[in-house]
Amino acid sequence: MLMPKRVKHRKQFRGTMTGKAMRGNKITNGEFGIVATEPCWIRSNQIEASRIAMTRYIKRGGKVWIKIFPDHPVTAQPAETRMGKGKGNLEYWVAVVKPGRVLFEISGVPEETAREALRLAMHKLPCKCKIVSKADLEGGES
Repeated sequence: MLMPKRVKHRKQFRGTMTGKAMRGNKITNGEFGIVATEPCWIRSNQIEASRIAMTRYIKRGGKVWIKIFPDHPVTAQPAETRMGKGKGNLEYWVAVVKPGRVLFEISGVPEETAREALRLAMHKLPCKCKIVSKADLEGGES
């Protein structure tokens, strides 16, 4: 699973997900992509499950780019623990996603194959997404 090799601080505040994505909202490498339409945290195992679903459908043809990285640690207290006693232990890593962020890109396969592969990947993700082409995003719709 994806996670940082090392971090400056082991535990972070939760942060906010308000506003639209200012960066990472263009398709730069591929021809088609998945764009988030609502804010969410995407866990590292969900990113991996989406990647596997895409690459299995295109049967190792074409190329897939992952445009997000889980660099935000999430902590949790053990079950049946009373309030207080400090911050919990690190449980998993998430990528913080805002609306408009391109999550995955794909190229080198026909359009219907790419759209089906991206549709399968969208089912593995916890937020609403849409499939877009490079022409869609350059046409002013962002």
